[in-house]
Amino acid sequence: MRFLSRLVARHPWPVVACWVLLALLSAYPASLAPRALSANPGALNDAESTRVTTLLREEFGETDTNTALLVTRLHPPLTTPEGRATHDRFVRGLEEVPGVTRVLPGGAQGAVPTVSPDGTLALTVAQIPLQEGATETLARVRAYADRAEREAGAGRLDVRVTGGQAIADDFTEFAEGDTKRSEFAALPLTGLVLLLVFGALVATGLPLVIGVLSITVAMAGVYGLTRVTEVSTFAQSVVTLLGLGAGIDYALLMVNRFREELARDGNSRAAAARTVLTAGRSVLFSGLTVAIAMAALILPPIAFVRSMGLGGVLAVLLTVLASVTALPALLALLGERVNSPRLLRLTWSQNAAASGAWTAFARRVTARPWLAVILSTLFLLVLALPARDMRTGYAGAWGLTAGVESRDALADVRDLGSGGLLSQFEVVLDLHGRRYGPEDRVRFQKVVGDLRALPGVRTVVSPFLTPADLAGGTVTGLGADSLGALSLLTRRSFSDDRTLLRVTVIPETYLRADQIDPFETRLRATLAASGFPFLVGGAPIGEREFSRAITDAFPTAVLTVFAATFVLLMLAFRSLLVPLKSIVMNALTVGAAYGVVTLVVQGGFLAAPLGIPQDVGVLDSSLPLLLFAVLFGLSMDYEIFLLSRVQEEVLRGHPNDEAVVLAVGRTARIITSAAVIMFIVFCAFIAGRVVANKSIGLGLAVAVALDATLVRLVLVPAFLKIAGRWNWWLPGWLDRLLPKVRVEHQEPRAPGRARGVEGGSG
Repeated sequence: MRFLSRLVARHPWPVVACWVLLALLSAYPASLAPRALSANPGALNDAESTRVTTLLREEFGETDTNTALLVTRLHPPLTTPEGRATHDRFVRGLEEVPGVTRVLPGGAQGAVPTVSPDGTLALTVAQIPLQEGATETLARVRAYADRAEREAGAGRLDVRVTGGQAIADDFTEFAEGDTKRSEFAALPLTGLVLLLVFGALVATGLPLVIGVLSITVAMAGVYGLTRVTEVSTFAQSVVTLLGLGAGIDYALLMVNRFREELARDGNSRAAAARTVLTAGRSVLFSGLTVAIAMAALILPPIAFVRSMGLGGVLAVLLTVLASVTALPALLALLGERVNSPRLLRLTWSQNAAASGAWTAFARRVTARPWLAVILSTLFLLVLALPARDMRTGYAGAWGLTAGVESRDALADVRDLGSGGLLSQFEVVLDLHGRRYGPEDRVRFQKVVGDLRALPGVRTVVSPFLTPADLAGGTVTGLGADSLGALSLLTRRSFSDDRTLLRVTVIPETYLRADQIDPFETRLRATLAASGFPFLVGGAPIGEREFSRAITDAFPTAVLTVFAATFVLLMLAFRSLLVPLKSIVMNALTVGAAYGVVTLVVQGGFLAAPLGIPQDVGVLDSSLPLLLFAVLFGLSMDYEIFLLSRVQEEVLRGHPNDEAVVLAVGRTARIITSAAVIMFIVFCAFIAGRVVANKSIGLGLAVAVALDATLVRLVLVPAFLKIAGRWNWWLPGWLDRLLPKVRVEHQEPRAPGRARGVEGGSG
């Protein structure tokens, strides 16, 4: 830190110039990043669903498994000659769209209904590339649908597109739009709060500059990641949340400290150096804890989730670096001008001295510490109770709000009774290397019959489909022509060497994540009774495996973060009890946030006023781990702000109880101001169209409100009062082994350490 303090004090212009150059170089790649992100939930290389997909491609020659479902609303209806002509023209034009490999128009009702009874709704299936060119082909399909609507005339034809690719592309588009709107909505409100805190325009602008600077450079880094791996759409939300939230948080602390130091002797460069040595230490240490928490996202064996962790770590490290270099360099150059122009004079927020009101509040809390601890803990536990019923999974289209095309179109598909086309289970039966012969037909036919008899099954695509089954014309890619359909059935049902058999089970409706397990259990029980070795794949299995991989990694991630945080806090505060207390109280905050999000998103409580659909059914599978990482990391900001001040007062020789009161009096103002800013940033995400983003914003907003008020200003001071001198106990042998680290906001004015701080009796 001394090197950085000398650097920004002696060479502020070169430091600022380097950051300006870096920002200019980052601007273009940062602008490209959002479109390079992906909403694909990913796949696991060794997972059963991945093996099934590989077998279908290599052994069955299946290449066109990506489908776009187009729901056409016709007036007059399809049952009239005019309506039929309009629909036929639309289908013929769709066949000419580049990238579309096959079009299967709706016909009479069959195994999978494709036309509503009144003929106003018809379902058309367009097969598109599975990976390369899928997004581009879908964009051309949507452009054609818009053109067909205009050519048909007002009110005669309405086309909506859904399907796995459409849902993923809508996630990407709306996640990007949500993030941009959140930034634009949060920045002016954040600026207003900063103006109330600082009263001066220049001081107000500096935290915003640092936040935008760190986001720009971090997004350029995210774009670099997209060149080597698939990066999650939510990585942009993580970068924005951390860049604005933590960046403004750190800048608020640094600017406030600089103004305090500048008032001592008026020397701006010396004040900037002291700011780095004092507040900069807390920023560096706090950022390190956030980075460790975000690194928990790197543990699951899924590139999609790891990219969010890498993006989060990158955003935090760049935010810290900008806060301890670019910001103090700017402050050194500005000097007294940081207080210009003075627009507001509000002593309650802009006074650097201890707050009398918060000091008095702390004395009341510490006067009845047991009552404060018990009531606060009970309140947090009550909020956490709904999390016991949390269900996670891939929400699919239901993870978007009403009004998004792929979601609304899926609702139409569901009403037609064809929703199961997006929840198909692919089953591969193994003949142990023996070619399929006449003796296998009876067994194969029995398995298919047993599968068709299962509750919730619409149909099973197999060589034993009847003409009535084929009448619908869209059963997983089969045309209405019976000879062509039978030929295609033979090709799709037997591997090239006829040693593997394939059937496709289509449920009656689109399965939400919480409906997959019961259906799969019945399916596997039937297959196990058949005597055939089997593999089960398809979109529902892939989604469930993805969710379980994240869930299975959650305990390891939590324990890793707990252990690393414990060690860091033990190093910083020379204590065993303080890090243990911090972990428990942060866990209470995270649990309360889980409970509120579960109650709202999954339970529907207050969902409508927040614009959250009440049929989502599950939380996104990455949400618990993502919320834990961000919440646990950011809550350490306030923890370190407060504890470092308590330790400072102890080092000055104050008794533990008085040190707690004085620390709250000096930090409560900065903590509450920072919390208001972060609350605004997080709430801005609730107004989006992607439910996962709304859930993240809701959870973070609830957590920061609880953490900066109930936990940090009531629960923590009360606990520190109860623990007394044990707060700073560390065995002497351990104290001698640990390296010396200091994170106090101010350098001690009295030499040495107060009794009980250096270590225990050992």
